[in-house]
Amino acid sequence: MNVDAHHHVWDLSVRNQDWIRGPELRPLRRDFSLADMEPEARAAGVDRTVLVQTVTVPEETPEFLALAAEHQLIAGVVGWTDLTRPDITDELSRLRELPGGAFLKGIRHQVQSEPDPRWLLRPEVRRGLAALAEAGLVHDLVVLPHQLPACAEAAALMPQLTFVLDHLGKPPIATGEREPWASDLRALAALPNTVAKISGLVTEADPASWTTADLRPYTDAALEAFGPGRLMFGSDWPVCTLAAPYTRVVDAVRALTAELTAGEREQIFAGTATRVYGL
Repeated sequence: MNVDAHHHVWDLSVRNQDWIRGPELRPLRRDFSLADMEPEARAAGVDRTVLVQTVTVPEETPEFLALAAEHQLIAGVVGWTDLTRPDITDELSRLRELPGGAFLKGIRHQVQSEPDPRWLLRPEVRRGLAALAEAGLVHDLVVLPHQLPACAEAAALMPQLTFVLDHLGKPPIATGEREPWASDLRALAALPNTVAKISGLVTEADPASWTTADLRPYTDAALEAFGPGRLMFGSDWPVCTLAAPYTRVVDAVRALTAELTAGEREQIFAGTATRVYGL
């Protein structure tokens, strides 16, 4: 069984995706449904997925939980709620009592959009993160490279919470730069309560001309830092379609991990996500 630990869906008639702006993202300004993705996922050998939030509105997470309850493919949901709200503990309990609430596995906030690079370390945010840990949930990190040091500080301060780094922290693949991203990634990986997703890399490379060779220095750095047992595959569909169809993304990660043992590949394509998200 293979797990896609990171994908999205959206219906623009239900809610605008206000982050889809500019000509380079224009191909994403349409509906992307589970019915669109499922045939591609199953053709690639994926039979379980983690559906991840896209916008910071409270209505989306209940919708995703209900979708998970209706579709066998979705095994878990990483939703959104305001981590700074005073009643965060009650809100997490409320979400879990909704239809499909058992599928709630984690919470993500668009930290990459926060102007404060140390947003995660604010007292009110740390209080919310502590509530996630108490509820047995994980925290997905969607950050830019300059925010990685704060991620490591937060993870060190909160050993009871598992932090999941999305997209390897969005390394600057298109320019070929590796530092300080690689050093900051190693500092984060040195903390045992951190894991990472091999996801979203094709759109950090040149979408029109990327090759697996462009991605390899970054996935090799992640393998060295985290090891296969703390890495998981994610397609980042449909964002990945800006650079490649679903099957090519899967094939690229398979090629990048081909030299690992069968057991190590199983961790990346199923075991890590199953364990971390409790699928």
